[in-house]
Amino acid sequence: MTDLARFEAFAVELARAAGAVALPLFRTDCGHENKAAGSGYDPVTEADRGSEAAIRKLIAERFPEHGVIGEEYGEDRPDAEFVWVLDPIDGTRAFVAGLPLWTTLIALRRHGRPVVGVISQPVLDEVFVGTASGSRLIARGAECALKVRPCPKLTDAVIATTDPDMFDGAELGAWTQVRAAARLARLGCDAYAYAMLALGRIDLVIEAGLKAWDIEALVPVVEGAGGSVTNWRGQAVDGTGQIVAAGDPAALEEALVALRRSAK
Repeated sequence: MTDLARFEAFAVELARAAGAVALPLFRTDCGHENKAAGSGYDPVTEADRGSEAAIRKLIAERFPEHGVIGEEYGEDRPDAEFVWVLDPIDGTRAFVAGLPLWTTLIALRRHGRPVVGVISQPVLDEVFVGTASGSRLIARGAECALKVRPCPKLTDAVIATTDPDMFDGAELGAWTQVRAAARLARLGCDAYAYAMLALGRIDLVIEAGLKAWDIEALVPVVEGAGGSVTNWRGQAVDGTGQIVAAGDPAALEEALVALRRSAK
């Protein structure tokens, strides 16, 4: 087994371990805290912390020389050749609300670039895994290849974002323009929207204000399915937190006409 295949299998194992922690707490009265200052709301739950702790424990046992960057417990050897980037519960608000749209995001970064990505939804028993060699869905005892669908016209596109409140004034204007042109827009899916893009059900996902742990797992899954993930200028993802994932390059170019005006 090549190193990449070994790491891919291990990433799926990590996702299963995180799900084993989170699932028993889903739709229970597990405690949660608000990390936001002032009047904001940024919840963290026992599931977030417990899932990340379980993942970190397995990494330390199997690959002690690897680095880890996680939302809940920070950085450990972030300059290592291989670094795992973790969001144990992406969509904590959905988790708190009892909605099965939250996911566990796991990426393996090599020399600064994500080479393995996993988007896992334990309630639905779905693990979307991607590398440069392709992406696949592991679900309920079966596997299938993932492939984005053709959608050359924005007017035919299904688009998504988690919440328009994530956009500042100029960004919101750009999103509103793209939404007005698209056939259908869906909100509140968090990272599950990117999984649906890789599955060929959604055509564009547009978001802003994201951190590395929100982004890096998505890139191999989308790209391995034939799609692309760029910043709002149509360039490589950078530190701005603005990203757009697309299945068809023609629809992406149409959306970028609006997005470039608000790119950072």
